[in-house]
Amino acid sequence: MTELDQEWDHPGPHILQAHVQAADIDGLHHTNNLVYVDWCQRAAWAHSEAVGLSLDCYRDLDRAMVITHSEFDYLRASQEGDEVMVATWIVEWDKKLTMARHFQVIRVADGITLLRARMRFVCVELSSGRPRRLPPEFIARYGPAVLSDGEA
Repeated sequence: MTELDQEWDHPGPHILQAHVQAADIDGLHHTNNLVYVDWCQRAAWAHSEAVGLSLDCYRDLDRAMVITHSEFDYLRASQEGDEVMVATWIVEWDKKLTMARHFQVIRVADGITLLRARMRFVCVELSSGRPRRLPPEFIARYGPAVLSDGEA
């Protein structure tokens, strides 16, 4: 199956591909829950980098989007050797301080959704750790990636 064949929750996902490794398997013989969390974080970073906001940009601007809340719905297990696609979308933001992302993990072999997740983020000043308004660069780069109201 290709990216276009998948039944994504929202249109136009940013996709990270992953392969379940032996080290990802836990004592219950399936992918450990923390691996899914890592995949989602990696997908979010990859998406940020794709819109032109790298870690270096965050540092230069003294701003970052940090996770304030996460929810993970584990629907099915994955196994060693499975290929998965981790999709992410920015589904909402207030253009001032916060944004939210959705995630969906699909097993490539059968198109089954293994996980759905949601994360809320707040913009902080790196030097102080305090919430601060989104800088103009964040507005310009993240803005086009935010789903319109009718799509989320």
